[in-house]
This record gives sequence, structure tokens and C-alpha cells, in this order.
Amino acid sequence: MKKLLIYLKKYQKELVLGPLFKLVEAIFELIVPLIMAAIIDQGIKGHDLPLILHYGLLLVLLAVVGLASSLICQYFAALASQGFGTDLRNAMFAHIQSLSYFEVDQIGTLSLITRCNNDINQLQLAVAMIIRLALRAPFLVLGSCIMAMRIDWQLALVFLIAAPLITIVLYLIMSRSIPYYRSIQSKLDRLSLLTRENLDGIRVIRATSNQEHEQQRFTLAVEELFDTSIKAGKIQSNLNPLTYLIVNFSILAIIYYGSHRVYGGSLTQGEIIAFVSYMTQMLLALNVVANLVVIFTKAGASANRVSEVLSLSSSIQFNDHQPLAKDSEATVTMKHVSFHYPNSEENILEDISFTLKPGEVLGIIGGTGAGKSTLIHLINRFYDISEGELTLYGRDPKNITEDELRGLIGLVPQKNILFTGTIRENMCWGKPDADDEEIWEALRDAQAADFVMQQKSGLDTLVNQGGRNFSGGQRQRLAIARALVKKPALLILDDSSSALDYATDAKLQKALKLKGKKRSLILISQRANSLRYADQILVLDDGKMAGLGTHEELLKSSPVYVEICASQLSEKEMNNL
Repeated sequence: MKKLLIYLKKYQKELVLGPLFKLVEAIFELIVPLIMAAIIDQGIKGHDLPLILHYGLLLVLLAVVGLASSLICQYFAALASQGFGTDLRNAMFAHIQSLSYFEVDQIGTLSLITRCNNDINQLQLAVAMIIRLALRAPFLVLGSCIMAMRIDWQLALVFLIAAPLITIVLYLIMSRSIPYYRSIQSKLDRLSLLTRENLDGIRVIRATSNQEHEQQRFTLAVEELFDTSIKAGKIQSNLNPLTYLIVNFSILAIIYYGSHRVYGGSLTQGEIIAFVSYMTQMLLALNVVANLVVIFTKAGASANRVSEVLSLSSSIQFNDHQPLAKDSEATVTMKHVSFHYPNSEENILEDISFTLKPGEVLGIIGGTGAGKSTLIHLINRFYDISEGELTLYGRDPKNITEDELRGLIGLVPQKNILFTGTIRENMCWGKPDADDEEIWEALRDAQAADFVMQQKSGLDTLVNQGGRNFSGGQRQRLAIARALVKKPALLILDDSSSALDYATDAKLQKALKLKGKKRSLILISQRANSLRYADQILVLDDGKMAGLGTHEELLKSSPVYVEICASQLSEKEMNNL
């Protein structure tokens, strides 16, 4: 929680002035019952119309000044809370961008979204309530008691009895309802996860006729949230009846005992009305305190969740002082590399060794879960190797600046993501200053120029969220073109042509080979035909090397590779290999 206070430093003026203006409003509220008592006891009782008008105008003046004070406080509260939320959300988003894959996976994408939005909204609300009510409500409770004692300390004993009773009721109700409010936060996370999964996978759900099953899962999550909210609501619903019961009995006691004091001449009718007003003010203020407890409890849970993210440091640290040596004889070298996730002891990759030279093509093939994507994540340094030696252009990736490492490698991931905007904007992600000629050259190499030309707006064609207005093959080609625009020294295609037909795939491979005489290429594919002309092919089987060599060499030395080829090619094609 303390880590978040630094984001309030810019708003110290608002944090001080806002409550002060609210305090002015509260002082005026405490004065009003005294003026009403004077109107009743002096004006109405004495039939003094000028006095009534005088005090009436004074009430209007207090109301206007109180309203102005309240509006100024609201302005400061909005300025501080919204500014705090904006600064914190920007800082959190920037921090998430700096985390490695491991930390992001550790918390979960959906949970990060919830923390960036819902949890920070809760903190914004808490900041606003601190400025608007945190000082005002306790001041009204204490002030009502003091003003009542000022009028008549004996009758004010009713306040001293009622206030602790109401406090006990508040404590009992809040202590039982707060755990439910905390549970609601985790159930909201679960609901967000299901919503995101269903929206992302809606095509798969409909294709497999699983709408009813997913509806049941969603309904179950909603019902759990509903049940928890109802339980919290049932407990909370006892708050007003019990507190009003205490207050109403207190008012009855004030009227009953006060009437005897009025008949005895030690109290006036106006003072009894003032007592009742102060009791009502105290009740409303205590109810506000109860609501503040709920708000601050939720904010406390949210603050812990936000602080948890901000306290994470990336397990991937870059050295910003040692530039890359591009004159090395090898682009990528792995020597007996093994890898396991930090929270696991089981190796995902084990004893991997190969050398990729500038201008060469390395093909990687293997079954599902063999570790192909994990291998290139090590090259990109999304994760650090656990054992062995990995070098890029002769240097340890840990001693390469992050900007230079990212500029060196062009990656087309397995899941192609296009961003909302235009085709031109998407193409410029790797090279912001790329001109149209460079973009069209990349589109032609990626076999995407034809369908882009067919669009009415050409490069200015809008891309919907996730590129949903393009087919799978078109998205893949646009993603490849985006990587080519930056002209990387090392291009990595992670099964990025799986949605392409064989003819288009062949054209793509030819274009990449013609333009890649100085560029190294790592090509992951499930198609043996796509890799057969690679300079060397790395065969992976359950995270281990099952062969390394050319297509012809592997047919003689790697049973796993032979099995893969046999599963994809006919007997005639196998005989012709």
C-alpha cells in the first residue's frame, strides 16, 4: 500500500484543501440546528417576523456557502482521484511491459487486465472518498455529540449511550460482510477469465456446438458471484434497520425526557428539535463511516493486488553498456542448452546444440509439445537458459542491449496478432519511419501485396481488432511482412505459414531465400516439404534433439524425422526423396 502513496505526491494540495472545504460544510451543518432552535424559541414563540427572516436569510447564506465549499471539495476530489488513477494506471502498464514472459504467466493476463481496470477504479474511489468524507463523517459524529452536550449535558447522555451501540452494530455487520466483499473480487477475476475465453474462442465454441456447455460454466460463475453478493447484501441489509432502531429509540428518549425538562423550564422546544437534528446527523454520519469501511476494505484488497504487480521485477535483466558484435562468424550458437521454468525442475528442453551462420536457414521440426517455440523464446531472450551456453553473434544475450537485441531479430509468432489501426500502421511497428516503398517490398516478399492492392484503401485499409476482417492466411502474410519491414539480421518464423496453401508457401520460401543472402532464417514448420531445402534441420522430440543435418542426412540418420516425413508424404513421394 505504501508503494502507491508516491502517486499521490502530485496532489498534496488537493488532499489538504479538499477536506478543509468539506470541513467548512460540516461546520455549517452543525450550526443549522442551533439557528432552527433560535427561530422556534425566539422568532415563532415571540411572533418576531423580522427575526425569522433574519435567521432564514442566514440559513440560505449557510446553504450557499456550504454548497460552494462542497463543490470545491468535489472538484479537488475528482482532480486528485482521477489524476492518481491515471498516473498509477500508466505506471502499472509500463511496468507490465517490462516484465518477462514468466512474470506475466505467473499472474495471468486476465488478472492483469482486472488489476489495471477494476482494482485501480476501486483505488480511485477510495481517494475521492478520503477527500470528501473521511474527515467530514467522523467530525459530524463528534461534533453532534459536543453540540448536544453544549445545549444540555444531562440529555446528551443519550448520545453517549447511542453512539457506542451504533458503533458495535457497525463493527458486527462489517466484520461479517468484509470477507464476502474480498471474495467478490476473486470471483470477478474468474468471471472476466470466462468472458475473455468465450469471446476469443466463440468460433471454436460454435463449431463444436458447445454453446450450452459454456453457458453452463458462465452461469455457474455468475451464480457464485451472485450468491456471494447476496450473502454480503443480506448482512449489510441489517445495518439501516438496526441503526435506525437505536436512533429512533434515542429520539424517543430525547423527546420523553426532554419534554419533562421543557415543562420544568430548563430546556426549550427549539433545543429539543436541535437534539433530534444532531441525533439524525450522527446516524447519517455513522452510516457514511460504515460505507467508507466497505470502500476502504475493497481498496485495501485492490491495493495489495496492484502492489503485487508493481513489486515484481523482471527475471530478464539487460546490460545497457555492451553493444552487439555483428562481425561474428555465427549468428546463433547453442551448446548443450537446457531449460526449465523457474517454478519447475523438469526440463522442457535438454542438451540442445547447433550453430547457425549468417545467411543460413535453420529448419526446426517436431511433434506438438516438442519445445520448438520454447527454443526460439530462448533466442529472443523471453526466457533465460537454465544450463549450457547460448550466444548471438558471439555474445551472451545477457550482455546485449535490449534495443539492439530486439532490432536484430524479426519474430513472427505462432499466433499472429494484428493491431487495431491501418495496414500501414501495422507494418510500421518494427520500423516507425518505414516509407511506402519499403512496406510494399515487404508485402511482395510475404506474398501479401496482391490482396492488399485489392482493398479500396490499400495501405490505409482499417484492421479490426485482432485482424478479424482478414482470413487466417492473410493475417499470417501481413505478420510476416511486418517482420520483414524492419529488415532484421535474424528472421524467425514460428510455424507462420501453416494457414498458407503449398503454392503460396513455396513462393514465400523462394522470396525469403532470394532476399536472405545476408539474413539468417529460423523456420519452424510442421511441413517437412517446407524445410527440405534448409541448410540444416533440427529435429526435436519431447524437448530433446532427435537429429541435426540436411534433409538427406536426416532421412538416413533420424528415425523421428523419417516418421514425420512418412506421415505427411505418400509412399511414391518418399521413394523419390
